Amino acid sequence: MKLTTIASVATLSLIGLSGAALAAVSAEEAAKLGKELTPMGAIKAGNAAGTIPAWEGGITSAAKAGFPDFKSGGHHPDPYASDQPLFKVDASTMSRYADQLTAGHKALLTTYKDTYFMNVYPSRRSTAFPQRIYDATINNATKAKLTGGGNGVTGGVGGVPFPIPKEGVEAIWNHILRYRADIAGRNIGQAAVTRGGDYTMVKFHDEAYFAYHLPGAKEEDLDNVIVYFLQETTAPARLAGEILLVHETLDQTKENRRAWLYNPGQRRVRRAPNVAFDNPGTGSDNLRTADQLDIYNGSPERYNWTLVGRKEMIVPYNSYKLHSNKLKNDDIIRPLHINQDHSRYELHRVWVVDAVLKPGQRHVYKRRTFYIDEDSWQIVAVDCYDARDQLWRVQEGHSVNYYEIPTYWSTLETTYDLQSGRYLALGFDNEEPMTVDFNLKRTTADFTPAAISRRGTR
Repeated sequence: MKLTTIASVATLSLIGLSGAALAAVSAEEAAKLGKELTPMGAIKAGNAAGTIPAWEGGITSAAKAGFPDFKSGGHHPDPYASDQPLFKVDASTMSRYADQLTAGHKALLTTYKDTYFMNVYPSRRSTAFPQRIYDATINNATKAKLTGGGNGVTGGVGGVPFPIPKEGVEAIWNHILRYRADIAGRNIGQAAVTRGGDYTMVKFHDEAYFAYHLPGAKEEDLDNVIVYFLQETTAPARLAGEILLVHETLDQTKENRRAWLYNPGQRRVRRAPNVAFDNPGTGSDNLRTADQLDIYNGSPERYNWTLVGRKEMIVPYNSYKLHSNKLKNDDIIRPLHINQDHSRYELHRVWVVDAVLKPGQRHVYKRRTFYIDEDSWQIVAVDCYDARDQLWRVQEGHSVNYYEIPTYWSTLETTYDLQSGRYLALGFDNEEPMTVDFNLKRTTADFTPAAISRRGTR
């Protein structure tokens, strides 16, 4: 790969993740943030070929998107609806773009050569965040450090901790700690699609209270909790009523995530230590692991993480069509993969991070390669390899700018199983009356075992 790397990446990639925490970046390096680098650490300038534009602040409001009357919670109109594809990548043309395609996308194009393709649109650097998130990120740059050999973070709060990453695990923590909202509630669907295209929609009501990002948040007041997360299964009837509660921790060397499960049949709340790593994801028919929700979540302790570098790649971006209420679920779901007529891909710079399972550790994925958008720290694609070093599953994070906040976040997550010909798609909100409720009123008291017990017995 022809990579553009930051200083010292080559050296760091050789040594991997060391046991000791590296010092935060220097004041001189941090001074680049908001200048030649964006406040989040992306390269502000476009590329030499002119195929990636300069970042000019992104879409900072619904009015800037062109929809001043948009009401939060609705399906976001597409600010780029008039764009036409620049070119189409399929099995017959993929060799022209080989250096800009992930291994996973090459495999999808080859495996499903008669049906899978990628429409590539003009690159739009739409990502934007509130000013306080930029300020916090710049402040974190010289203060945040890894703890416990990379299994925790200290010295930063509010923004991403490592806008100028030096290690692969720092880039992964940036994804875990990226800003999504202060609070969010949503009703979404998950489809585990058979090879023939059949599925049963599993529906969830999710709520997340992002303590790490609240205005005025201080690390010492967090009780080591990044986010309080609740997920209630609402359909089908055989699964309805199950509630998962998670307190995700910031320093997992002090304490692993706290998780509880409410069982409607028993009307009891039990601790759920298995909601982590490679245990099956809720209602996923074993097509994703617990740590693949939100593309990747949880402790990084089982892998050695290598920061390969920054690279220009064709990735899913500005996926407003997949978020539209003009489509039904059946318009999107097809055998083998989603309907690619509705997917949008763009050329963007991403951070490439390679994760290899540590000796003596267990996970169904021996190796994973992550592609992380430089503007948002949202993981946009992952290649997942099995114990034989064979590419097994391919993940995509189809994302949009929720411009009323603003924040850049996935709207539909896909996990393709190349060996079975099945796939999982999570995040369907096309037929829901509300997409994401960013005005939900909750406190930490709503995210306790007692609270989910009361909720389950109502």
